[in-house]
Amino acid sequence: MESIQTIKQRFGIIGNDPKLNRAIEKAMQVAPTDISVLVTGESGVGKESIPKIIHQLSHRKHGKYIAVNCGAIPEGTIDSELFGHEKGAFTGATQTRSGYFEVADGGTIFLDEVGELPLTTQVRLLRVLENGEFIKVGSSKVQSTNVRIVAATNVNMFEAIQKEKFREDLFYRLSTVDINIPPLRDRKEDIHLLFRKFSSDFALKYKMPTIKLTDEAVHYLLKHRWNGNIRQLRNVAEQISVLEQDRTIDASTLNHYLPSGSNNLPAVVNNSKSEGDFSNEREILYKVLFDMKSDLNDLKKLTMELMKSGNVDDVEKDNERLIQKIYGDHKKESYTEEFEDLEVLSIPEKIQQEEEQLEANAKDKYHFAEEVEEEETLSLHDKELELIKKSLERHQGKRKLAAAELGISERTLYRKIKQYDL
Repeated sequence: MESIQTIKQRFGIIGNDPKLNRAIEKAMQVAPTDISVLVTGESGVGKESIPKIIHQLSHRKHGKYIAVNCGAIPEGTIDSELFGHEKGAFTGATQTRSGYFEVADGGTIFLDEVGELPLTTQVRLLRVLENGEFIKVGSSKVQSTNVRIVAATNVNMFEAIQKEKFREDLFYRLSTVDINIPPLRDRKEDIHLLFRKFSSDFALKYKMPTIKLTDEAVHYLLKHRWNGNIRQLRNVAEQISVLEQDRTIDASTLNHYLPSGSNNLPAVVNNSKSEGDFSNEREILYKVLFDMKSDLNDLKKLTMELMKSGNVDDVEKDNERLIQKIYGDHKKESYTEEFEDLEVLSIPEKIQQEEEQLEANAKDKYHFAEEVEEEETLSLHDKELELIKKSLERHQGKRKLAAAELGISERTLYRKIKQYDL
């Protein structure tokens, strides 16, 4: 069996991080078997290397190896791409087509971004994993295939299952063995090593001297979070190799090629508000509403005291706490002005006044309803006749102009004139 170092050289993997070595070791161990493997990790960490290792070290190495980016295929055509279709199965299906599972029979299929698969396709894929059977789109014939599936995703699969975006039974079928690739920020010792490798490759590609980092720049390089992982590091190395005339790069120059404000910061796990945030906002809102209700009750109590006694001084003496709470330091000037304008009525008089007001409002509404009802009794016939008469009078009997104004044809207007005997 080949060593981990040999596998790294063979597949161009750079780094000595223990977590990376463990991932490669697991890939080497499962390769001789036919069990399904799920490769997890952030975007840009190099997940595509693991399926290649598994395929090349398996007994299927002479069979086909097909890599499929599930997120790049439209939802309406992915079933056809994976399982094939019959002629006439849908618009544009001018001939029978073999899908990847038929073409890769005896080999390996790498399903990248498997978390993006539609639920209908997940059902078909589950059947392939269970018994190796599939049906082409537009066909009723069951076909068999002997394919090993290696999948990869940067999606949190447990969250996707909870949100019902991914089938739980399919997840456990795919992840018989789970291989996780660590992010670049957890592989500090590998960052400078990778940067030097990329710099050397680009110097050879563009036929120019290799760039080198100062000690300060190396420290700055290791401090960066590298949210884009190896892909981002490679892009930065290529940009600097092409654009910089001075081949010795200091921290200030390196800083120009890195996103501002992204160094040494915690990763954003979820941009959406958590349930706890909304809960806190609700509590604050409830507290404000309760305080308003309490103040309103105090004000009602104070008003009732004034209505009963009619004496502002007595009310002030007995309710000094409430007045202070409602009016604060403004005290007498504020509430005395308000109380002077308040008509003090006894409770029976107050009730009688409210009843009279309600009765008056009801009468107004009744009369208004009668007027509306009388207006609505006008028939459509009368309205139409009135409009035609007015239009003909306005245009001095010219039917063409009248018809244009009414929005009808001249022929229809002529028929209406005859109908109404105008």
